[in-house]
Amino acid sequence: MFPAWLKVLAVGVFLIAPGSSLAAEPELVAQGKAQYRQFCSNCHGVNMVNPGTSSFDLRKFPPDEKTRFVDSVVHGKKAMPPWGDILKPDEIEAIWAYVLTGGQTK
Repeated sequence: MFPAWLKVLAVGVFLIAPGSSLAAEPELVAQGKAQYRQFCSNCHGVNMVNPGTSSFDLRKFPPDEKTRFVDSVVHGKKAMPPWGDILKPDEIEAIWAYVLTGGQTK
C-alpha cells in the first residue's frame, strides 16, 4: 500500500505530465468540478471531502482505473444510482478529470 502523499504526488504528476491531455485542458477540470458539485457532492462531499456517509471517498480512487469509474457512474454501484441517462459522456469525462485532482483545485 502506498502512503497518501505518494498517491497525491502521482496524480499531480499525471496531470502535469508532458503530453497529458488533461494538463492541456484546465477548463475540462473546471467543468468537471462544476458537474461534480451539481451531481456528486451531496454524497461524495464538497471538494471530495467525504461527509462520513457510506459513499466512496473519491480522493482514493485509483487514477489508472478510469474504466471502473465510468462504469460505476453510468451503471451505478451498490447504493449509488446510475447516472448514464442523465450525464453525457463528455460530462463524465470532465468529472473524471476533476476526480484525478483529488479535489485540489481552486
